[in-house]
Amino acid sequence: MAELNQDSGKKGKGGKVRSKKNGGKVDLTAMVDLAFLLITFFMLTTSLNKPQAMDVAMPDKNKMDASDNLEIADNRSITLLLGSDNKILWYYGQLKSPITPPTAIDYGKDGLRKVITEMKAKVPAAAGGKDLIVVIRPSEKSVQRNLVDVLDEMKIVDIKRYMISKITSEEIDVLKRENLYND
Repeated sequence: MAELNQDSGKKGKGGKVRSKKNGGKVDLTAMVDLAFLLITFFMLTTSLNKPQAMDVAMPDKNKMDASDNLEIADNRSITLLLGSDNKILWYYGQLKSPITPPTAIDYGKDGLRKVITEMKAKVPAAAGGKDLIVVIRPSEKSVQRNLVDVLDEMKIVDIKRYMISKITSEEIDVLKRENLYND
């Protein structure tokens, strides 16, 4: 341990001799032990955040057959076309003869959630008790966040059947007509 030598600057006779007083020592061993015990306690008792992930069943990576086409009843499905500018174009039925024509909506509770909730209540009556199927088709102009938002809405509204598929050229033309396929 280092010592500090304090000299008054007086040298010679006649000065009073004072004895040096050493400062008291504090033993910090107990405090260090307590700190490590507290750190260990808090590390073991805190819950770590688990990453939130949604399970999505994806098809196998086998080659697709052209004959593997799934037919969906017109009165049971709505299609969501994810366009640019954080907008969605949706229609009920088939694009060639839609039951509800393509309509542009926003994400959120007043847009997408409202439409899905209304259709979830309406479809079982029209389809003989069968539940709603939602077809999600992202375009090249949509961003990944849009797809994540749509999947979140599927979970919030408790849609059991939904699928992500490729957008067709006819649907891209509809997006362009509605100015939802911009750069």
